[in-house]
Amino acid sequence: MQSEIYAQWRHVFKLDPEREISDEALDAVCMSGTDAILVGGSSGVDYDNTVDLLSRIRRYEVPCALEVSNIEAAVPGFDWYFIPLVLNTRQGEWIAGNQIEALRKFGPFVPWETTSAEGYIILNPDAEAARITGADAIQDAEGIAAHIYMADRLMRLPVVYIEYSGSYGDMSLVDRAGKLLTGARLFYGGGIDGPERAGEVAALAHTVVVGNAVYDRLDAALATVAAVRQTACELKQP
Repeated sequence: MQSEIYAQWRHVFKLDPEREISDEALDAVCMSGTDAILVGGSSGVDYDNTVDLLSRIRRYEVPCALEVSNIEAAVPGFDWYFIPLVLNTRQGEWIAGNQIEALRKFGPFVPWETTSAEGYIILNPDAEAARITGADAIQDAEGIAAHIYMADRLMRLPVVYIEYSGSYGDMSLVDRAGKLLTGARLFYGGGIDGPERAGEVAALAHTVVVGNAVYDRLDAALATVAAVRQTACELKQP
């Protein structure tokens, strides 16, 4: 997967099309030195607000990827597309149901050369993403290991995304997940509210995703870029 554009991403800002961001804040984010902008959200994401956000980001040279969480948000013009598969849910539509229905209609039109699956493990039971998908928030090392084996070795997904969405995760579980990976790239998102936490995560994950802090603590969010840059990742590269 070294040829994929995300293969060298260390720091990513995640922007939600449903949330407002000023031109000044967006300029600071896009000019911050981050490796990419990831566009996506758990609810309220549609074609119109996704197109609007993309058109604003396209004023800058920063790479921009889309998490296609629903078919209404499938907007052309992004550099990469991630198709989330929620691995820790018993609701099959979030693993293959919704995706199959979309592909029945639009499979021939998908830009496959710039599209990949993304295995989500949602670990904050109070997160909106967990509520919507019925995710069973795993809190033990054995559960994390089982899901990593499924994603990385059985399904051979190129990306595993550990999502705490609004809370800062258990870094011992993140550490265990990363050390078990053999081919996937590990993304982490959740609760990164400043450079200290960004640096801690950067040592344990290939890619650090900063989202809510952009809207709540912009200066602290911007400082995470340098913190990640200054931290060596302890994981081998996929």
